[in-house]
Amino acid sequence: MEVFTQNVNFFTSIGVVIGNFVILAVIALLLIEKFGKDGLKARAESILKMTGRWGIHGAFLVALVATAISLVYSDIIGFVPCELCWIQRIFLYPQVIILGLALWKKTKDSEIYCSALSLIGGVIALYHFYGQSFNPSALPACDALGEASCAARYFVEFGYVTIPLMSLTGFLLILCGIHLKRRLENA
Repeated sequence: MEVFTQNVNFFTSIGVVIGNFVILAVIALLLIEKFGKDGLKARAESILKMTGRWGIHGAFLVALVATAISLVYSDIIGFVPCELCWIQRIFLYPQVIILGLALWKKTKDSEIYCSALSLIGGVIALYHFYGQSFNPSALPACDALGEASCAARYFVEFGYVTIPLMSLTGFLLILCGIHLKRRLENA
């Protein structure tokens, strides 16, 4: 594997690990806000409100970066996307436009659309990750040309980061951003 590919794999995997920590932190803050003691509850609520102000911005940035990375992997590095990767892209790519328009026009409908797209894309990514990691026979066979198998892992970083996990993390981060923004508006 050439140096460029190794660097892309490493740095995107670092981003995924950071994204995983952000997702866990948001979940922990939501649980503390709901079940914590008064002082801790107030602090969690304050942090969630502060981050909620930037929720759509963060979701847009995640969608934009995830789209760019997927294109780097397929068009520059040459990883051929499998059937499940293409389906995940179908649910990711429109979110760049929808969230971009939401930031520009300050619309709220985009949150519903992107939540639906991220939920469906996230479920597909979770299934793909599960299949690659634990049960390759559950995944679709190679395409007719034999170019891309859904069970093939182009790389594994840190013992668990694969392309489907990158996709899942992106969808979950988008959902976190949208949820935090909606909480702020509904408070």
